[in-house]
Amino acid sequence: MEGFFLLLTWVVTLYYGEEDWTGFLASALLSLGLGTVLRMAGRKNAANGHLGRADSFLIVALAWVIFSLVGMIPFILHAGMGITDAFFETMSGFTTTGATVVSDIDGLTHGLRFWRCLTQWVGGLGIVVFSFALIPVYEMKNSNIYSAEVTGLELDKLRPKIGATARRILTIYFVLSVACMLCYWMGPMSLYDAVCHALSTLSTGGFGTHSASIAYFHSAYVEYVCAAFMLISSVNFSLYYYFTIRRPKVLFTNEEMRVFFGIVAGAVAVFCLLFWLSPASPGAGDSLPQGVEETFRSALFHVSTIVSSTGFAAGKFDFVAWGPMYWMPTLLLMAIGACAGSTGGGIKVLRILICAKSIIGEFVMQLHPKAILGIRVSGQIVASNHVRRALAYVVLFVVLVAAGTMLLSFMGCDVDTGLGSCISMLSNIGPGTGTTGPSSNFAHLPAASKWLLSFYMLIGRLEFFTVLFLFMPRFWKERK
Repeated sequence: MEGFFLLLTWVVTLYYGEEDWTGFLASALLSLGLGTVLRMAGRKNAANGHLGRADSFLIVALAWVIFSLVGMIPFILHAGMGITDAFFETMSGFTTTGATVVSDIDGLTHGLRFWRCLTQWVGGLGIVVFSFALIPVYEMKNSNIYSAEVTGLELDKLRPKIGATARRILTIYFVLSVACMLCYWMGPMSLYDAVCHALSTLSTGGFGTHSASIAYFHSAYVEYVCAAFMLISSVNFSLYYYFTIRRPKVLFTNEEMRVFFGIVAGAVAVFCLLFWLSPASPGAGDSLPQGVEETFRSALFHVSTIVSSTGFAAGKFDFVAWGPMYWMPTLLLMAIGACAGSTGGGIKVLRILICAKSIIGEFVMQLHPKAILGIRVSGQIVASNHVRRALAYVVLFVVLVAAGTMLLSFMGCDVDTGLGSCISMLSNIGPGTGTTGPSSNFAHLPAASKWLLSFYMLIGRLEFFTVLFLFMPRFWKERK
């Protein structure tokens, strides 16, 4: 499958007549050859073998790592990157993080820029989801592999066959991507820019074709379109699925979506007030927006790009330059993230909602110790194991941020850079704080920091447990 996408990029390089066609062709042939060899090696066991949950965790984690190892080859051959930077850039693409080590994006070839955006489009829906949708041989009865990757959305319950579900979701994803591309193309973007930015927008990845990101186009129209599709991509895709099978009511009765848009509206209002009432930090110049329309647009775009975990930059978007007053609300939105089952990152609104209701329930229990309370979301009782898993996820998020910040400080990063970078990588957003803010990148970090942050991107994209379980002794006992 990766060989197919590399060949697609190879066609782009041929169209523009650039020399990097050799690297993409070689990478495609290597990927196809490797896939063929592995397929033949596993064919004997494919018919009778049974995959347990432990096996599924290993397969999913390795799939993402191998995809990144193969996908980084064009960057090594034609962008002058070392292994560390190339792996970081590719992992950032597939996990839709959007963090980059490239200082001059405009200097990259059309093929490399298209490949960066295409990796995000594939990673936005998920490598395994694409596999089940496009390769019929993977349409197996065992859904453990599927659920190991799509931890926030139990797609196997939507239709009897996982492959049919994946194809319906992929169709919705493709249609929304085309709609986004057409809207961009109607504005100041060229067809090439429109395609690349649509791939990054629907995947909430954030890679673009210019170093200035969305700000390159100097267009309010582009910013509004981008904000709209970032928010569309932040909604649980199962709701779009139900909408296509004539159950539109779910779009209005889903509690998580209502809370999500309530958070967005409240955050936009907060940032508008901050823009109007607070001065910029010393040395920030005219980084703050001016006028009612620009203030609203800047607040809407800022909130949309952060809460959706996209990380695009537009206009005067630089919350680091705005001053410390803007950092905490931004980091909070980074941590909350989008809806479960979307292409966005973060803890997810559903988990925040479950944890909030669980805390409120504990207060009620203090007054009524014998009461039997159940947590309801969208009118349905949430199973106790799901409540426990949500609470564990939030605690683990905090622990990983603290541990990562400490490790990065040992590697020479200041606290602001370490804290913002860890939250950004775990939430798959891209820009951090400190020296990794929106106006900078991650190129200056030590190699060890880049490998740590690459690992954080992966566990953030697969929502912790799928990857971290591999480091537990019990995992290897389960596979025996």
